[in-house]
Amino acid sequence: MNTFSALTRRDFTKTSMLAGAALASGAVSTLVADVPAKRIRTGLIGCGSVSNQYLPQLTNCPFVEVVSLCDIKPERARRQAERFKVAHHYPNIEAMLAGEPFDFLIDTTDMQQHEGINRRALEAGKHVWSEKPIGNTLAAGQDLLRIAKAKNLRLWGAPITVQSPQFAFMAKQLAAGKLGRVAAAHADYGHEGPGWSAFFYEKGGGSLPDLAVYNLTSLTGLLGPVKNVSAMLSIVTPERTVSDKGRIKVTEEDNAMVLLDHGQGIISHVQSGFNYFNPNGHNGSKETRHTISIVGSTGFMGLVGYDWEPLGVDLATKNSPTLERHVTDPQGYKWQQGAALAAECLVTGKELLVTPEQALHVLEIITAARESSATGKRIALTSTFKWPIVS
Repeated sequence: MNTFSALTRRDFTKTSMLAGAALASGAVSTLVADVPAKRIRTGLIGCGSVSNQYLPQLTNCPFVEVVSLCDIKPERARRQAERFKVAHHYPNIEAMLAGEPFDFLIDTTDMQQHEGINRRALEAGKHVWSEKPIGNTLAAGQDLLRIAKAKNLRLWGAPITVQSPQFAFMAKQLAAGKLGRVAAAHADYGHEGPGWSAFFYEKGGGSLPDLAVYNLTSLTGLLGPVKNVSAMLSIVTPERTVSDKGRIKVTEEDNAMVLLDHGQGIISHVQSGFNYFNPNGHNGSKETRHTISIVGSTGFMGLVGYDWEPLGVDLATKNSPTLERHVTDPQGYKWQQGAALAAECLVTGKELLVTPEQALHVLEIITAARESSATGKRIALTSTFKWPIVS
């Protein structure tokens, strides 16, 4: 453990990411040789598309021993167990909890299932990393965190956009006053909508918890907790054809415009949707425009690419008015590494910048946006989180 005693949270995360990348590539480094031998016994539930992103990171992480997989479609669990050489697989959460012992659950199920599964895991004494969102309402999420604290367990939720070096650079510029009096920000994330599952479009789904959650995490991380929310939501495409159910009716927003009041005069805007043509396709991995922009009285700053896969930050100020690009090196950052980094925290005792309190604040923004759109009212928020996020 002494290897990590002098590391800041940001240095810890950066070092962890680089170590994981070295392991995945087969490279040998002094750091990897020095990591503790202890590994946390881990189970993953939800062996669909997202598991294909998580399992390579987990099975290459020196702090993780993946001992079991679970899926309500047993064939998917069996297939992933064979592919990633995991000894045990189960058809439901009850069988998983009663089976091979483990300490850390990673939840990559459909978003409507997160709240119930996370609760079952915490009540069974497991630490939890959940894909977004942690729960379906602020009250439910707060109850999950209460259970975790009462049992001395850890609860984290995706996304991890605040861990990127680009986020760190932007936060540093804001803290240094490079943009002067910050006035406004804009963020957007959208594509033409997933075609493989109905859950994105059914109750508990929607573009807000699936897409806007990334921008909301980044903007609250940069500008601070939100005081009030106003929003307009709509359904642009009322019916869709998806692989698992065929023709379905869309019941949740596939188009969202959300205004955020951060206090001290700062207003930001997030738009998200499942009707956005993107020449880079669904994953948008080659996006080069500014998907987050912040402007103040003496400067402008734009994030190049999406906040879950940032390519750099452009900055211009009154003293240096030509846009200059910074932080083009990802420094090991990958959005898929959240659960592996959380496992490292469980082993080493260090902390991530990601917190359940911020995840719950973002969840309240989403529920407030829906209430605002339904009522035409501006909605005051009750939750908050520790800010600024210090690296």
